[in-house]
Amino acid sequence: MAGMLQGKVALVTGASTGIGKASALAFAREGATVVVSDINVDGGEETARLIGDSGGRAFFFEADVSKEDHVEALVSRTVEAYGRLDCAFNNAGIAGAIGTSCHEYPDDSWERVMAINLKGVWLCMKHEIPQMLTQGGGAIVNTASIWGLVGAPGASAYVASKHGVVGLTRAAALEYAPHGIRINAVNPGTIRTPILDPFIAAIPDFESLMTARHPIGRIGMPEEVAEAVTWLCSDAASFVIGQNLPVDGGYTTQ
Repeated sequence: MAGMLQGKVALVTGASTGIGKASALAFAREGATVVVSDINVDGGEETARLIGDSGGRAFFFEADVSKEDHVEALVSRTVEAYGRLDCAFNNAGIAGAIGTSCHEYPDDSWERVMAINLKGVWLCMKHEIPQMLTQGGGAIVNTASIWGLVGAPGASAYVASKHGVVGLTRAAALEYAPHGIRINAVNPGTIRTPILDPFIAAIPDFESLMTARHPIGRIGMPEEVAEAVTWLCSDAASFVIGQNLPVDGGYTTQ
């Protein structure tokens, strides 16, 4: 049986580990050709290899989403290789300084978080959307966070950047829905990925505290977010536009 993204071309940033890796594999499982991107070359190449080993088509392209020339080259290479871009998952992100009060937050860390988490998403859309306009449509999913919907102490830059992604997603969705481009975001809860490591290191009992905050009674897995991402990019979500979908085990329901 053909997958729900059969024949599509998908681009995934931050695809060397965690949610990005799981999503790249899910896109391939559903029949998409996948362009895997990250600054982590070894991890990104491993993701592409896994897709190839499972019978899918993929290649890795190294890019830092905070640098416009990298993003422009990434999208250009995708179109050069496959002729189109149907789905984009703008997922690359970092935690920044964790456990630091707002007034003590280091400038360099603040700038880097904003450059990757927020500006990076905007730069990706800036170069993905023209191609989608040319071909008559497409689907974009951005990675926000539950902390883009609610506050959290000790992570002011991360929280601010993810709130920014929520707003950016809504604004862009309204602009491009009339042109056949659906733009949405996922807002993961606490997911077992490497981005948890700085939180665990900085906040005592972080994992147990977060488990208790999720009514489902556990931390999520990357594959659970990947299912939401691929669904949002599929025709099954054809009437879903401008939404920030919590995939959070009930965290934001409380």
